Amino acid sequence: MKILIIDTNILCVYLKVPYMDDAGPANDKWNYERVSSKITEEINNKTILVLPMATLIETGNHIAQTSGEIYAIAQDLANIIKKVANEEEPWAAFTAQSELWNEENLVKLANEWPSLAVQKLSIGDTTIKNVAKYYSDAGYQVEILTADQGLKSYEPAISNTIPRRRKG
Repeated sequence: MKILIIDTNILCVYLKVPYMDDAGPANDKWNYERVSSKITEEINNKTILVLPMATLIETGNHIAQTSGEIYAIAQDLANIIKKVANEEEPWAAFTAQSELWNEENLVKLANEWPSLAVQKLSIGDTTIKNVAKYYSDAGYQVEILTADQGLKSYEPAISNTIPRRRKG
């Protein structure tokens, strides 16, 4: 079973946040049509979509700080959040991700992140990397849907174990 972890830059394109209507380098642009097509393809393939907490927070910040139809875009994100909260397919619930925020994992993040920051990996991207590892360790095939090649490089290798469905 496959997990698709959605990064902020892709979710902003998908939600059509003003001034964030494309992402990625010139030779690998993600626009709404490409993002929508990819998400539709993954849904048709029964992929589980994961919205990390960092993506939710960062996307919400971008929406609140933009101009134009803020309420309508915020409502679109709110509808996705409700689907995630209710674990409506194809969305995975946040509950399992809460393990990543316990005391032990926060200390691990604090110890790990400074060396990653030097490599230009934000704390949000570091937590997305950790979400990807979490699902990979559970035996899922994991893809990080991002226009950020730095974050994409942390995508786990394909596992050969058979996963059990986790909530989250």
